[in-house]
Amino acid sequence: MADQDQSRVKEINISQEMKSSFMDYAMSVIVSRALPDARDGLKPVHRRILFAMNELGMTADKVYKKSARIVGEVIGKYHPHGDSAVYETMVRMAQDFSYRYMLVDGHGNFGSVDGDAAAAMRYTEAKMSKISMEIVRDINKDTIDYQDNYDGSEREPIVMPARFPNLLVNGASGIAVGMATNIPPHQLGEVIDGVLALSENPDISVPELMEFIPGPDFPTGAEILGRSGIRKAYLTGRGSITLRAKTHIEEMANGKQKIIVTEIPYQVNKAKLIEKIAELVREKKIDGITDLRDESDRNGMRIVIEVRKDANSNVLLNNLYKQTALQTGFGINMLALVDGQPKVLDLKECLYHYLEHQKVVIKRRTAFELRKAEARAHILEGLRIALDHLDEVISLIRGSATTDIARNGLMERFSLSYEQAQAILDMRLQRLTGLERDKIEAEYAELIAKISELKAILASEERVLEIIRTELIEIKEKFDDERRTMITMGEDHLEDEDLIPRTNIVITLTHNGYIKRMPVSTYRSQKRGGKGIQGMGTNDNDFVQHLFTTNSHHTILFFTNKGKVYRLKGYEIPELGRTAKGIPIINLLQIEPGEFVSTVIPIEEFHDDHYLFFMTKQGICKRSALSAFANIRKGGLFAINLRDDDELHGVRLTDGNQEIIVGTKHGVAIRFHETDVRLMGRTATGVKGITLSDTNCVVGMDIIEEGHDVFIVTEKGYGKRTPIEEYRIQQRGGKGIKTCNITDKNGPLVSLKIVSNDHDLMIITASGVIIRLHVTEISTMGRSTQGVTLIRVNDGEEVSTVARVDIEDEELDIEDDISENENEELEDSELDNKSDNDSEE
Repeated sequence: MADQDQSRVKEINISQEMKSSFMDYAMSVIVSRALPDARDGLKPVHRRILFAMNELGMTADKVYKKSARIVGEVIGKYHPHGDSAVYETMVRMAQDFSYRYMLVDGHGNFGSVDGDAAAAMRYTEAKMSKISMEIVRDINKDTIDYQDNYDGSEREPIVMPARFPNLLVNGASGIAVGMATNIPPHQLGEVIDGVLALSENPDISVPELMEFIPGPDFPTGAEILGRSGIRKAYLTGRGSITLRAKTHIEEMANGKQKIIVTEIPYQVNKAKLIEKIAELVREKKIDGITDLRDESDRNGMRIVIEVRKDANSNVLLNNLYKQTALQTGFGINMLALVDGQPKVLDLKECLYHYLEHQKVVIKRRTAFELRKAEARAHILEGLRIALDHLDEVISLIRGSATTDIARNGLMERFSLSYEQAQAILDMRLQRLTGLERDKIEAEYAELIAKISELKAILASEERVLEIIRTELIEIKEKFDDERRTMITMGEDHLEDEDLIPRTNIVITLTHNGYIKRMPVSTYRSQKRGGKGIQGMGTNDNDFVQHLFTTNSHHTILFFTNKGKVYRLKGYEIPELGRTAKGIPIINLLQIEPGEFVSTVIPIEEFHDDHYLFFMTKQGICKRSALSAFANIRKGGLFAINLRDDDELHGVRLTDGNQEIIVGTKHGVAIRFHETDVRLMGRTATGVKGITLSDTNCVVGMDIIEEGHDVFIVTEKGYGKRTPIEEYRIQQRGGKGIKTCNITDKNGPLVSLKIVSNDHDLMIITASGVIIRLHVTEISTMGRSTQGVTLIRVNDGEEVSTVARVDIEDEELDIEDDISENENEELEDSELDNKSDNDSEE
């Protein structure tokens, strides 16, 4: 007995057994649990849930059924794991913040973005979503293979037909043994466009595919900072991207500001995010927040962060990005099963394996339909023979003792198959009428044509691709929506500049601080007298103050009344539609309360032989080399050291050989050469440009141009043009000469500008009334006159702003380089750049 027991004992090496057993376990997890198939983008549990719902008839056009029925069906027939694992998977498939395109249509409490758990499966109901019907479409047409379930009692699909590229559309995440996958979701229409492009050009490169698929598109929206991480992931299958919440800053009635968060990064718990912000405030790691509340409702997300009046909203927001989940990283690892083996796929390979799968699906479906058509045609051929020999067939059947004898007799007499003979026996008497006979002939002719078409499809790869393209386009038209996640540039992603195309753009900034960019093609040239096009939607009493053309890669310098300078690249300004009002510039620049942009200058290159000329309201001027402003921090730099109660009036870009004219409130102007002002450093205060009394101030500063006139406007709407020759050159620092006779009738001077016949002028009152005049409509008068009425103002009303428009008569050619005659500007304090693509503020 002992010998018999000993014979059943098998000696093994424990390390070898552990290695072998663990490898079996690891492969089981990899293949049967954690990784999606590259063809349908589904893990086994997702595939089994959808298959079970389809088999139970819980399709999109049916009523909801209890979730417990679905879970029971899945674990009872297909999935040998716990019910909680199946239900939690099904819940995620029904969450609009987890899936880009939900595969389950849930009814009841399926959880929230705050991390609330779904209700128990006995309470919730579900059915297949409309788009998930496309995953199981044609499943009953022999398009896929099946395998035995865990106990061999049922059959389950190995892969789904998946009529849209679900692997990229909904993405996947999972941790296997020794490997993990994290594929981000994408926008359906973009991925389909990528598949279509690959089907047209099998040699297409990944960068070319990125023209169709620019990047992931998450269900919670937010923003992706930069393109380099996306590019690396698409080229290699692995990469990392930075996700940032979508925020904007709003002004409150009491002068305070509040940060509004409307979208958060993917898979971030909103409740924990708010809790983290509150914790940072309590621990004084973040200062400046006075109130924090969640105003989200069924219409969308809205987290409100109120900012203390003396705090900088942009600085605070940057601290929140660094210390909370308002900004997170997303590691892309596009690992999927290819022929049962895990493989890291680049973007093209993901689309290739899907396209190859669809070729198989279409061919198998066509072969299935061909077999059905041939089988039906075979039956109809037998019926046609019977109808041609009707009397003989009836006689043979009537003379047969049994069905088997009749069937065999028909088979022998007319050389019919078993199926044909049985069909004749099953034929009802009504089929013998003439009309029914015609129907059989018509059906037979239609089937013969269909068989020919199906055989042609099977014989042609291009015909198969045409069908795939047609059906993908149908799905796109049916389910396509807008992209939710925008791809933007962040201050830490300058390496992405090479990935951004160089395009000519138009930038507009309104009086109230709303900024945007548009392609140059947005503004088509019109002849004078046309109706024009609506250039921007603005708030009441707002108007476009700066409009200029530049390049997406040029640097834009923003000078403020506080003497600071900020910089942005053209591509960092959001691109918006023609009628959009833009976004508040405080969302882009860290501008302090009470600070506003007074001058905007686009710069192509920071040449050493170009200069910036500054003029303050108290008559202090300064000249600095442009190169001193080449490196400006995101938070801005001081461009001039202002004295107490002084403000920066304007800045001009010069070539070192310009003449400057300055106008004051009391109707005095001075003209001097810019070389009268020595070069100074960036932080210098400057020197006296004009001597002013205590009640006087600078209201205008411009660069002299030959053949141009000096234009002035007074507070009560009077104005005139005066030839530039009437203003003699003086030394800087003098009291100047009279440019306008100031009386009670016309009021103090509010603006002085240099104009030509190519300019229009917009005069705006404090209440927002605007009049646009062509320069030739304005009278030319001497320096000592008071001018003529340009705009009638009511008692108590006054002119507040004058803007100059550089009009163009010729077509704007967007293919040409930006040059002086392309610039179309509308400005309050203008700039003149003759050497660097002249642009006026």
